[in-house]
Amino acid sequence: MYLVTLVACCCSGDSGFDGTVMGGINSMIQYQEYFGLSGVGSKTSIPAYFPDRFGRRFSMFFGNVMIVAGAVLSANAKQKEMFLGGRFLTGFGGSCASASAKSYLAEMAPAHSRGAYLGFLNSFYYVGQISATGMMVSTGRWSNDWSWRLPLYIQVIPAALNVIFVFLCPESPRWLYSVGKSDGARRILAQFHSSTNDYNSPLIDLEMEEIEEKIQIDGVDKRWWDFRPLFTTRADRYRAYMVILIGQLSGNGLITYFLPILLKNAGITSQNRQLTLNFVNSFASALAGSAIIDRFGRRRILLLSTSSLVVILAIVTGLLSSFGNAARANAGITFIYLFMVIFSFGWTPMQALYPAEVLSYQARAKGLAFLGIVAQVSTLINTFGLPVALEKISWKVYVIFLIWDIIEVVIIYFFLVETKGFNT
Repeated sequence: MYLVTLVACCCSGDSGFDGTVMGGINSMIQYQEYFGLSGVGSKTSIPAYFPDRFGRRFSMFFGNVMIVAGAVLSANAKQKEMFLGGRFLTGFGGSCASASAKSYLAEMAPAHSRGAYLGFLNSFYYVGQISATGMMVSTGRWSNDWSWRLPLYIQVIPAALNVIFVFLCPESPRWLYSVGKSDGARRILAQFHSSTNDYNSPLIDLEMEEIEEKIQIDGVDKRWWDFRPLFTTRADRYRAYMVILIGQLSGNGLITYFLPILLKNAGITSQNRQLTLNFVNSFASALAGSAIIDRFGRRRILLLSTSSLVVILAIVTGLLSSFGNAARANAGITFIYLFMVIFSFGWTPMQALYPAEVLSYQARAKGLAFLGIVAQVSTLINTFGLPVALEKISWKVYVIFLIWDIIEVVIIYFFLVETKGFNT
């Protein structure tokens, strides 16, 4: 199970590297002067065709091959168009691999510890983040193009590890059963869920019956292009709305992609100090992201953490609403880092776990792909809308996210259901 988890976590680690590497590169004068711009981002999403048609492993393999190709293309870019093409491929591959990894690990992990495994999967985001920001603290001091090209080359490593090892892992038992390979599904369940590897143990019989029942009730929909199963019934729509809630507009995207700009607005203009502080932020977030979420209810953690984000954003808005005061700026930066620590504790593990728990088997791959689409729409807002907002209204951007986080607290309190102990 550890190899299975590590292979899946490579997808999450590469997402962390991909998101953070642009935040660091955006602050590099070498990069800005080479292309004559301050930031580039291009991502897309892919429907749930590969996970349902060819299995979870192939979809992870395909996505990571795209990441490798995109990273090499970006690292060798001579023109903006070539760089954008590489970023498109990494975003395309990352969306495919990430959705597949969440489905795969949710279906492989034992029910009693699924929260821990999926929490670890999403927390692995920060391993990629630490690697990217730690490296750019050093490469940012270089005066040549390798200052930003080398981190893009390094992005190949986690994707290549997944490509190499993914087919050494077994396929999802739920997917195997859905394509008529019930014996293979039973064998894998016995290997990973039975302490005695007993093919005919009562536990394995029960799990096989549950898989059969869920697939008979939900069906096996192979129409990858049809997202209507997510909205067919009132219960389906409720699940879909809860999936949409697990997005990227709580303010984390603002900090992940544009921390150097926020630091500059707070009075920190040194490129080296910006990169170093970006690394510190990643390290603190990684520590908080390792929380064990099976001990507490999902709803309670989300409610507490989101309420805390509201308070922190209110403090940040007050501290950074005026310029020229170094003490207030430093205090504001401290609360920005605290914001990501709280976000990592409450939201990062849930982004993989909660959608996988609330979605039925029929809709799981499509639902997670739909979540990817929602996340990429949020990324478009963060990537292309926030630079304009930061330039035009500066610190007032925090107020926008403050209002949205208040709305999230209300939605979580009145509508979010508890899934701990109910999902099998």
